[in-house]
Amino acid sequence: MASDSAEPNFNFTVIADAEDADTRIDVFLAKHGAVVSRSQAQRFIREGEVLVNGKPVKPGYTLDEDDTIQANLSAPDLSAKLPEPEDIPLAVVYEDTYLLIVNKPAGMVTHSGPGHEHGTLVNALLGRGNALAEAGKSFRPGIAHRLDKDTSGLLVVAKTDETLLRLGQMMREHTIVKEYIALVAGYFIPAEGMIDAPIGRDPRFRQRMAIDSQHGRNAITLYKTEKILHGVSLLRLTLQTGRTHQIRVHCAAAGHPIIGDLVYGRPHKPEAPRQFLHSALIEFRHPITGANIRAECHLPDDLASYMHSLEQ
Repeated sequence: MASDSAEPNFNFTVIADAEDADTRIDVFLAKHGAVVSRSQAQRFIREGEVLVNGKPVKPGYTLDEDDTIQANLSAPDLSAKLPEPEDIPLAVVYEDTYLLIVNKPAGMVTHSGPGHEHGTLVNALLGRGNALAEAGKSFRPGIAHRLDKDTSGLLVVAKTDETLLRLGQMMREHTIVKEYIALVAGYFIPAEGMIDAPIGRDPRFRQRMAIDSQHGRNAITLYKTEKILHGVSLLRLTLQTGRTHQIRVHCAAAGHPIIGDLVYGRPHKPEAPRQFLHSALIEFRHPITGANIRAECHLPDDLASYMHSLEQ
């Protein structure tokens, strides 16, 4: 059992994604290969070797989005799930000793998972030689938050454990500003406002999310119309929460789905190259130095070209 006088030597640190919400902690650890079984996970948890947000939990604890999980694990297969370094070009827009901000291209998965063992952002970061928070000990080292595969743009990655822990706290406190650019069907009235609608799993299609006023989690999106074209609007959106597919679900529920969204949208002519959603700005107080960090990136060529074709 972990001693009260000495902290465990954590060898597994990860921040829960929105998709991990409502998952039992023992199931989470077993699912991602941190332990060989749920029973083994339960033993580590009961012995005080697993902390969530710095506190011990019970095996039945269900995760919240942005929970920080730390564990002192000695499972024999802990290294079996490690992502491998791969030589993949990557655009880094900011970097220091503690963290970096990357401009993730569309089509790249953030971290490994079933069917995505290679070609991920984590593979590219490791191939670049980056030291990442718990690199070599976690299935998604350094990853504090994610972007959908077909969403491009800015994403923060932690290099040290302390940075990852503090970023997790900032995520929970919603002190990181994230702005997105999206092209949607139709016109929002009013042109600027807030969408406040809880989001949960779609009960009919479990891979999808939906507005769920009864069991969903609080979700707030601020939007502002930047430009109106023929039948579409260019929006700048700010997330006050970070639920799975939040912008896509909110826009669709408002009757203005994102152009090119094959899950929540509808056909639009001319056809978009992909879902028109881009993480354009991220701003926060540096978790270690306290400096103000602000990064921006323009629309990538595929979305800019599509916009140009609509303006003709």
